[in-house]
Amino acid sequence: MAIFDTMSISASGLSAQRRKLNAIASNIANADTTRTDEGGPYKRKRIVLMEAAQPSHFASLLQEQKEKLTLTNAGHLSATDARSFTELLGSGVETQEVREEPVEPRLVYDPAHPDAREDGYVVYPDINIITEMVDMIAASRAYEANVTTIDASKSMYSRALEI
Repeated sequence: MAIFDTMSISASGLSAQRRKLNAIASNIANADTTRTDEGGPYKRKRIVLMEAAQPSHFASLLQEQKEKLTLTNAGHLSATDARSFTELLGSGVETQEVREEPVEPRLVYDPAHPDAREDGYVVYPDINIITEMVDMIAASRAYEANVTTIDASKSMYSRALEI
């Protein structure tokens, strides 16, 4: 692994968790929004995370060595080693998309509300504040873990320079 790969992986994690926290904050802020520009109540947003597509420099070097070994003698690698070394190594995370959750809205009887239907019910988004808070705590802990990883990497680089 290159010297700064751990920092770039953790930086991608920081960015992804920041996007996740922004979506959660938006969900909490709009928990009672009954009217949007698209029409209807606000829809809960959810971030879809996936592994980053680009392999690290170390992974590409491993793949090159694997190919060299296979060329010299096919018996160097068994059939179970046939999958790529890049599948074994992480290279960060990226946000694939922001999805709107396809959940049924909740109906609240309030005939005095300006957005009430003819039958007196108001359509509210089905956002559970407790679920959002739990997701927020998990995202903030993941963010803190990535910050700790960056700090540990900086400390190791600093110690290595002192040698």
